[in-house]
Amino acid sequence: MKIQQNISLKPYNTFGLDVNAKYFIDIENTNTLKDILKGNSSQKLFIMGGGSNMLLTKDIEKTVLKINLKGIKVINEDENHVWIEAQAGENWHEFVLWCIDNNYGGVENLSLIPGNVGTTPIQNIGAYGVEIKDVLDYCTAMNIANQDIVTFSNEDCQFGYRESIFKNAAKDQYIVLSVVFKLTKKEHVLKTGYGSIQEELDQQNITNPTIQDISKIVISIRQNKLPNPSEIGNSGSFFKNPIIDIEQFNTLQKKYPNIPHYTVNEQSVKIPAGWLIEQIGFKGYRLGDTGVHEKQALVLINYGNAKGHQIEKLAQIIQDQVKAIFGISITPEVNIF
Repeated sequence: MKIQQNISLKPYNTFGLDVNAKYFIDIENTNTLKDILKGNSSQKLFIMGGGSNMLLTKDIEKTVLKINLKGIKVINEDENHVWIEAQAGENWHEFVLWCIDNNYGGVENLSLIPGNVGTTPIQNIGAYGVEIKDVLDYCTAMNIANQDIVTFSNEDCQFGYRESIFKNAAKDQYIVLSVVFKLTKKEHVLKTGYGSIQEELDQQNITNPTIQDISKIVISIRQNKLPNPSEIGNSGSFFKNPIIDIEQFNTLQKKYPNIPHYTVNEQSVKIPAGWLIEQIGFKGYRLGDTGVHEKQALVLINYGNAKGHQIEKLAQIIQDQVKAIFGISITPEVNIF
């Protein structure tokens, strides 16, 4: 076990923020993790996965544990389905591509989302009509207090929109070790009705799409709309899409007839946060080295030397103005430290 001291976390977070970690340990196996947890409480640790869903606003005085567990394997299958176990440190997009290459369906809409496998159930990541809750069978996690390894079923995870038990009732109590996904081997159920997937299929004259087609289209859409974190600092979508009740939506629609929306149920409607931000003039906005992406208003950017607290301040300004103009509260999807 190697403990590094006073190192920059800039290479480890997709915002590219240059904050300092007092102590840093790369976790490559569960035995090392157990040994460290025996002598530390959750209050003394900072758990880091792929660094894609965090905004670091200050130096980290805690011991940073970089979860780098690796491995992908098929653990069960039947005629129609396959169960795949992926370790927490596997890159998410590389895992998706592995599934696509093996013709395992269910995660194709989640292509090119930054981050690692271990954070997917924590955030219940989602895109283009698919969420992790739709494909997760169960996950394993280590209890920080006693080092027991616990299995969480899909139901146990208490999934909500960008929510899970790991962000609420069990916050700071567990470290996800692996995730088991139940995917299809044939007769894949394709989701093409969200975003511009169907429009792209029509333009390419694809009438009988495969999961490979869907993945390629999602990758193309994301590359055209979202900046590459390796080229410009960002964490993807910074805000959650707000869900409002139908009465409030009907009132807004009278004033904004073309307001985009997605029906959640008979009582609720989801509004794209990017549209709200664009309407108040923040798309492409820049102040110093912080800003809002010119193609996708959901994405906040570090143009090079921004500080985390500056990005946080910009986010708060946007939230305040959306609330003032539309009466809608938008909340960060990104975890702020």
